[in-house]
Amino acid sequence: MNRRRLLKTLPFAAAALASVPARAAKPIRITRVDSNFEREPLIRPFGFKGGYMTEIWQTAARMESESGLHKVGLCTQNVLWSDAGIFAEHTESGGNALMYALAEYAVKIVKGQTFEHPIDLLDDVLDDVFEYGKKITGNPSLRKTFALNALVGFDNAAWLLYAAENGITNFDGLIPDRYKPGLAHRHERVISAPSIAFTIPVNEIKQAADDGFFFIKIKLGSPGSQQEMLQRDIERLTEIHRTIGHYQTAHTADGKLPYYFDMNGRYESKDTLLRLIDHARKIGAYDQIAVLEEPFPEDLKIDVSDIPLRLAADEAAHTDVDALERIQMGYKAIALKAIAKTLSMTMKIAQVAHDHGIPCFCADLTVNPILQDWNKNIAARLAPLPGVKGGLMEANGHQNYSRWEQLKAYHPLAGASWTKWEDGAFPLDDEFYAKSGGIFLPSAHYEGLFHDPV
Repeated sequence: MNRRRLLKTLPFAAAALASVPARAAKPIRITRVDSNFEREPLIRPFGFKGGYMTEIWQTAARMESESGLHKVGLCTQNVLWSDAGIFAEHTESGGNALMYALAEYAVKIVKGQTFEHPIDLLDDVLDDVFEYGKKITGNPSLRKTFALNALVGFDNAAWLLYAAENGITNFDGLIPDRYKPGLAHRHERVISAPSIAFTIPVNEIKQAADDGFFFIKIKLGSPGSQQEMLQRDIERLTEIHRTIGHYQTAHTADGKLPYYFDMNGRYESKDTLLRLIDHARKIGAYDQIAVLEEPFPEDLKIDVSDIPLRLAADEAAHTDVDALERIQMGYKAIALKAIAKTLSMTMKIAQVAHDHGIPCFCADLTVNPILQDWNKNIAARLAPLPGVKGGLMEANGHQNYSRWEQLKAYHPLAGASWTKWEDGAFPLDDEFYAKSGGIFLPSAHYEGLFHDPV
């Protein structure tokens, strides 16, 4: 039973369905579909969650309506992030092939169907695609994020086709009234947070700080047993704090660099996490910890309300329902990923967080430059994280793709001011908002992955 059908059977059905946006004036019938992908190599193995990636697949979904309009939606796959178990059970290419199979399945099942709004379309296919994923992976415990990640290109194509059919030309016009409160800001800049993976040497961390980046995301949860992980994380934190802990910035109240730790669910007990926090106190890094993201495996359901730091939910907040559960467990921030959990689901999660006074920021998935601007459109409209002047968005593609300069050239507005950071942030001007970062424009390269039907 899909989410919309389930809602109708529950006592709160009326309130839940009230959150569904107003429908489009005319239904959109999908007459042709296609999908394709490219493999992008990384500069070095990218390590987190106890594993390492060497390449990232860029997938694309194409949808055409009976009016003849067509749109291409992009997706950056990340099997390790979305389901580390699937990554461990298969070769890297095998795991990517499984996720791509979900993307192909999604476009296949909607061919010939009619939809009125992209959020409705995602609601209608998500459970089906999720069950298909369980079947082909042979894993009944598959994480829903695996299916959502696979559906990003599908969802983006639906949004772009919906916009074209209804004459919507900017991102603000896409946001349904129900979700506007959670996306009501208009920042003049989005802070760029580089990501420090296991394998990035300390001299590159120092260089990032020297280049003006001041909000540093550090991957913890090192490979090995819980004892080995903690010891390595302690050593890593000590090394990083010794290197950049004394740096000064004009962008925080105390003038120090804020730390953003991402454990990716590797800590299996509160006690282990508290031991890391105690070490941070000992070396003087505690007061610089702005965010602790996703420390525990989601199935442990650990209440964190007694931990005196801002813990953020990421992977565990698969959906708006999951995000609410995390908020009730004491999480004080949500890491949004419009480029990993679909734009449709992200709007819902952002609104739930807003309704409960929980700040959000955007995390990266090492996406390509075009998807980076999809994420930037969300980050530009979120209420700021306390103590942060502007929106906040992790951006690490430039650190990891070996062909980053070529990927930048695929952007339809390559070289635009908002695609380049200054003093650790992306400047946003009226042109950015008028052109929505270029996401409505076709990319010649990705359009070229498809051939016109004969």
